[in-house]
Amino acid sequence: MTIKVSKMNELIVPFCSIFIAMIVIWRSSDGFQAASDYLGRNLTEGVRGATINAIGSSMPELFTTLFGLIMLGELDNFAFGMGTTSGSAIFNSMIIPAVVIMAVTLMGITNKVEVSKKVILRDGLGLIFCEFLLMYVIYKNRIDWLDGLILMSSYLIYLFYMFTSMKSVENVSLISNKAEGKGKTPILKSIVYFDFVNIFFRKKANSLNAWSLLLFSMGIIGSACVLLINACETIAEGMGIAPYFIAVILASAATSLPDTILSYRDAIKGDYDDAIANALGSNIFDICFALGLPIFAFTLIKGPIVMPESTLSDVIELQISLIILTIISFYIFYFNRGLKTRHSIYLICLYILFVVFIFISAYF
Repeated sequence: MTIKVSKMNELIVPFCSIFIAMIVIWRSSDGFQAASDYLGRNLTEGVRGATINAIGSSMPELFTTLFGLIMLGELDNFAFGMGTTSGSAIFNSMIIPAVVIMAVTLMGITNKVEVSKKVILRDGLGLIFCEFLLMYVIYKNRIDWLDGLILMSSYLIYLFYMFTSMKSVENVSLISNKAEGKGKTPILKSIVYFDFVNIFFRKKANSLNAWSLLLFSMGIIGSACVLLINACETIAEGMGIAPYFIAVILASAATSLPDTILSYRDAIKGDYDDAIANALGSNIFDICFALGLPIFAFTLIKGPIVMPESTLSDVIELQISLIILTIISFYIFYFNRGLKTRHSIYLICLYILFVVFIFISAYF
């Protein structure tokens, strides 16, 4: 009994660290929102959600994978980054749309969420293609810099298609009140409360300070990811399981917090295309760039990544789960005339089943 209590006490600190990391990521997401509102004010058809929002809010996954390779050291622990990005992709596909649907239906804003079929086809099919591409990269189990380059190139092709197929729109005024310089809150108080919007947009919003805010917010989230990785590694040791399994559930949920917040805010404003496109676009960025860039950089310096058979088996199981759940969510999004509360319940139940499956895999 004493040993169990001691282990529980040891886990309190890392769980608190994860909570702190989530708070920092949450507060920093305000900067994402304000900067992306300004920079993406002329983007239509969910392109802002799938690009600026998705890239900015997916920095935690990129930093987690990159820092995980550096901090955890062993090639076997590359699975930690793989678990974070894949787990985040499942979280984004299930929980974020569920949050969006429930937010607007339960608040009485609308009785159903209607998303452009073009957005669902573009981002949904693009995501499924990227997941099969990642499965190929993993299955051959000799991951080198060329694989990273192929993944990153796929994302660039996706971006090129989005911007060239997007309908043009006339310049519009800034739509977010957060991007209007207030200049009333003292600087010191803004720093304490992580109110970066008030610091960078203190006088007036422009492209320079919008990009500065976006990059600065990403840097703060990157710092929070270092704390997150250490905490997950400690929890995994305390529970007697591989860090990979903790990454799939805890790290992925924590790094998906900015995506959830941005999609929620877009939904409240009625930007349903951006709300859903952010979730799907984040997944494409996670798979192609948040994994592609670390793979490219690490293998270029250290050589190919070859995972042990036991780890490879776990990762392949996760990828199969990801593909199946993505196809199911795509079916729900595309073949229903509007997403209602019951659809959000379906998605949440699917995610709960996935979590149960991961815990069973971790211990048996």
